[in-house]
Amino acid sequence: MSDNDSGRTADHDDDSGMPSSGSSASLTIALVGPTHPYKGGVAAHTTTLAHELAEAGHEVTLVSWSHLYPSALYPGEQSVPPGSPDVDPFPRTLRVLSWARPDTWVRAGRRLRDIDLVVVVHVVPAVVPAHLSLLRAAGVGRGPAGGQSRPSPRSVVIAHNVLPHESRPGDRQLMEALVRRVDAVVVHSDDQVALATGLGARHVKQLSLPPHLPGGPPEPRQARAGGDGAVRLLSLGIVRDYKGVDLLVDAVRDVPGIHLTVAGELWGDAGRRVRELASDPRLDGRVEVHSGYVPADRIAGLLARHDVVALPYRSATASQNALLARLHGVPVLASAVGTFPDDVRDGIDGLLVPPADREALVAALRRLREPGCVDRLRAAVRPPDLSGPWANYVGGIEALTAAPADPTSAHVVPLGPVGRARTTMARLWGRRGPVVQLAVADIPEWVRATDLLALDDDAVDAVEIARELGLPRPGEPVAAWSALGALAAILRIRDDGQRSTVIVDESGSGSPLGRWARAVGFAPVELGLTARRAAVQVLDVETASLDVITRVHPGGCTATDVDHAVGQASWALRPGGLLVLTVPIGDDDPDFAVRPADVRGILARADDLGLRLVGNVDGDVLARMYDARLEAAGDDAPAYAVLRLTFRRR
Repeated sequence: MSDNDSGRTADHDDDSGMPSSGSSASLTIALVGPTHPYKGGVAAHTTTLAHELAEAGHEVTLVSWSHLYPSALYPGEQSVPPGSPDVDPFPRTLRVLSWARPDTWVRAGRRLRDIDLVVVVHVVPAVVPAHLSLLRAAGVGRGPAGGQSRPSPRSVVIAHNVLPHESRPGDRQLMEALVRRVDAVVVHSDDQVALATGLGARHVKQLSLPPHLPGGPPEPRQARAGGDGAVRLLSLGIVRDYKGVDLLVDAVRDVPGIHLTVAGELWGDAGRRVRELASDPRLDGRVEVHSGYVPADRIAGLLARHDVVALPYRSATASQNALLARLHGVPVLASAVGTFPDDVRDGIDGLLVPPADREALVAALRRLREPGCVDRLRAAVRPPDLSGPWANYVGGIEALTAAPADPTSAHVVPLGPVGRARTTMARLWGRRGPVVQLAVADIPEWVRATDLLALDDDAVDAVEIARELGLPRPGEPVAAWSALGALAAILRIRDDGQRSTVIVDESGSGSPLGRWARAVGFAPVELGLTARRAAVQVLDVETASLDVITRVHPGGCTATDVDHAVGQASWALRPGGLLVLTVPIGDDDPDFAVRPADVRGILARADDLGLRLVGNVDGDVLARMYDARLEAAGDDAPAYAVLRLTFRRR
């Protein structure tokens, strides 16, 4: 596919095919990493990230490989077999890098000197020399390159594994050179933060790995052939030692009524070990080994034929297979390593066991054989949020490029005489630094940017969480619930680590959001809205000058002014900026509350204005909205029905 198939105008490019700095997009970005026809989760993640960055309004070029790994490092087939790619290819892709051609590393880097951001996707240390050569040629360093009229590109490494599971001599030294060269390193788990920091990275940001799931929509669950009542487990993906598939096969020998399918490439000694164990007469007919790459179009059918996905890893950073199972409504049996404890609710929608613990695996398999266990777990499986994590991820990368030279300068926003006075006070607050040391990981994952409050207990829980975090004066529970989700969205998506985000809070003094934002180091401009002027307040700001606008309970939007708030945000927010608002849900007063059926209209109007929802209303949020409506008609009416919506400006 040609470069112009992306739909972008030709004057955004030079004759090299690389991006130029004249784009009207927020940032010009070169994303360096594997993509189709290379297979695997990293290639899928890189390709999806390119799509998401472009959707967020950036000028993106995916700089990829024509020859990536030497065969000694990747003994399996590197490319997807003929057929459909795992995810939709990114139109603006240049396959100009070759592992065996150092001249391609330098030429590609030279063409990136005039862009804003280079994002390098790191997989294995053997490719680090290529990445270092490219970064040097691009002028990436620790400040503007000498003699240049503009700063050198900022640089970010996305490290899927800071150090490989199977290490080799020299890996640590190579990674030290890479992480010290770039401005920031993105990792996906707590232990990887420690690794990157220990290697000398000066800015490490942990972002949860967002879903990049192959295989299309779920298929109807298939009945078991023969009606034998066995529990059918699926191990999906490349068989490598750290994934512990051999431990699982060994444990299955002790538990009759468990059938296991191993579907994926068998690598080296780990693959041979699995074949040997599967040939045990005690496993005759109970373990099937299907060696080879599993194409995307076979995944949905495989999951429909199995009861549980098994991830018995010895060690892990993250795996998309846990989210893939959830998308298809399948429970997960996993080791308690990496991000699996966040993906699997032990005893609710899956089972967690200690890593490399055969006896614990045997006990878990026996538990799955208990009558009704699998059906109970399956009924509790929730589909993953497919959009909110990507907004968090893209926002986190954007924030790494946004730190100003003078952190206080970002707080100066023209807001008229009153606004300027408040902004001056906000700058003074900003210089004081945070009172509460709060990181993204401190806020529970279930505090979501888009959510529905329908029960009193959820609001009370928000107050308790705020107190545990050390946030001042939570106030009344509904306001605390509304503010906690807004603060979580700001930290996850728009924080650059310097707390320089430009926030205008229209929630009023009844909301704790302004106090909390100041306590953690932001300098929000608070505009107190009275009932008389709430619907007609007009921000006196420059177009595309704000990072965040918040309007949450008790000063949230009513049915009559939600359209105004969305319209205002469409021009006042920068690309990637957030609008967080709350609306009451109900049928009694059409001027005050929004009916569940009207929510789709709000989302459509916002989308028309370039505001993309962060989160998934089609998931359990919408289901709970209708549940709350039904409960309100009975004796046990919910205490509250407030919808929090978070939008991100394209």
